[in-house]
Order: sequence, then structure tokens, then C-alpha cells
Amino acid sequence: GLTGRPNVDWCETHKQDTIRVNVIGTLNIADTCTKRGIHCMIYATGCIFEYDEAHKIGGVPFTEEDEPNFKASFYSLSKGMLDTLLKSYPHVLTLRIRMPISDDLSGRSFVTKIAQYHKVVDIPNSMSVLADLLPLSLAMSAAKMTGTYNFCNPKPISHNQVLASYKKHVDPHFEWNNFSVEEQAKLLAAGRSNNTLDTQKLEKAAKELGMPLPDVFTALDKAMACARHNLESSGQYPAGLPKKLGPGNKPVQ
Repeated sequence: GLTGRPNVDWCETHKQDTIRVNVIGTLNIADTCTKRGIHCMIYATGCIFEYDEAHKIGGVPFTEEDEPNFKASFYSLSKGMLDTLLKSYPHVLTLRIRMPISDDLSGRSFVTKIAQYHKVVDIPNSMSVLADLLPLSLAMSAAKMTGTYNFCNPKPISHNQVLASYKKHVDPHFEWNNFSVEEQAKLLAAGRSNNTLDTQKLEKAAKELGMPLPDVFTALDKAMACARHNLESSGQYPAGLPKKLGPGNKPVQ
């Protein structure tokens, strides 16, 4: 899919490009595979929901059957449309990833992104630790599983809890501050999705396939310990640690 660079705000000013890739392009792949009876796995997004009265923080999570309700960014709007339409294709496995975390501090990893910010919001969210989930996705594809899955590690985790793990395992000198969603919105062209996704369906699938699916806290701690080890092994510690952005969480020009 197309998320834009440096972030999803790009999609607000490139709507036709976003539609062309996130809706038309992906549907063409699903349609072509279905016509030929080919199994198709699509890494999608769970950033199509937002906490509401029926799904409050700490309350009932969103299931695979819930209709997308977050439309505050054009990226999420396009992905929500795609999510609904993909359910019409019987050969498709749709995996809703959220805030992906890698164990190499890639620039696209959620941890690396927020570690660059001076201030972050602190809201519980479902997240996807890739070291656990990518092998599971391959096993699901090999088994030709289909349908929609909330593809996240069990349990929600907040921004502060993520950064606390980063500080514990990677950079003991790391510091950050919080600000409100309203303050964050002043810096963004588009809204950001916050939600908790139900993982019971995925947990059942992982068990049937004999694949591990640790809770997000366990998975994150392991990933951050691995990130520190990788940096040290390659001689990139501490030089390879994420650098803070300019004032106001803006990229340095």
C-alpha cells in the first residue's frame, strides 16, 4: 500500500495517487488472483478504526466484522474502503497490521518514528511486532487461510510503555515528554487512528498452526533487546540510535 513520505499526511495532497495504489491497484491484484484461483495474502492496516462509545479505551475491542469508522485521514479512508471490498474475494487473506515494530530500528518502525519525537501522545493501541507476525503470516499463507484477521500481538500497549521498553533495552539515556491529542493535531495535516483490535481469531489460527504469538509486551521487550544487540554487533551503537527531529516534531530542513 501507499502510506506516503514522510508520513500519511502526504496522502492528503496526493489523493488520486493514494486511490490508484491503495484501492484500485490492490483490488486488481485480488481480482486477478481470484479469477485464476490463486491464493492472495495482503498486508493491510488496522488503522481504519477509532475509539468510540461502543469501543472505549480499555473496553470492547474492534473485531474483524466491524465496519471501519475512522475517516480523519485520507490514507485511512482509502484503506477502509479497501478492507470492506476485499471481503468479497474468497481467495484473499487480509492481515490488518498496526503500528509495525521491527527489531532493527528501521526508519519505518513505529518505535524508531516516535523515538525521534520530542513529544508523543500516550494512548493504548494494538501493535504488530514483525519478528513474531511475519513468520505467522507465511504459515497462514502456506495453509491457504482466507478472510480478514486483526494481525497484531495480543493486548494493547501505550506510547509511553513502548518508549519505556526502548529506554530499558536500547538507550538508557532516552527522554521524552507527552502532549495531548489536541496539541498533536496542530502539527498534522491528517488525524491519526487509535484503537484496540480483538486478536482472538488470530490467536486461534496461530495455535492451530503451532506458531507462537506472544503478547505485545513480551514481544516488544525481545525485539528491543535484539535491536540493541544488532547495533552493538555491527559497531553502530550508539551512533545508529534514532535522532530527534527539529523543534515541534518537524523534520530538520
